[in-house]
Amino acid sequence: MVAARVRMLLATLWVGSMWTIGYIVAPTLFATLADRMLAGMIAGRLFRIEAWVSLVGAIALIALVYRDSGVDAKGRKHLLWILFGMLTCTLAGYFGLQPFMEALKASAAGGMMDAEARSRFGMLHGIASVFYLIQSILGGLLVWKLR
Repeated sequence: MVAARVRMLLATLWVGSMWTIGYIVAPTLFATLADRMLAGMIAGRLFRIEAWVSLVGAIALIALVYRDSGVDAKGRKHLLWILFGMLTCTLAGYFGLQPFMEALKASAAGGMMDAEARSRFGMLHGIASVFYLIQSILGGLLVWKLR
């Protein structure tokens, strides 16, 4: 019983932080701040923190699910698929794509990207956003399965 509550608490904190940053805080920054570069810099830092929260959350929950004898084999398999899916989204979306996005921003002369760099950045940002959306949906499924 205690293990189930710990899993639920950890999952709720992780998924809640992911949804809050991705769907409330980041859009609010871009809607509120006149300087889009500043909004992007702040959002980038928040997403970096969230990526590390995701890594820690996924690893901790995977360990808890493996250890808990109160989870049946089928339930364990489903939870692990969801957790590994969420972890994969973090690894691909943030740790895989973000370095390329940062390199494009760093190579921009005077903070201005040329059309080709903007196009590449937009494409990478779109792909990263899809990974984040998939992770968010899986997070909702995770919380639902743990209830």
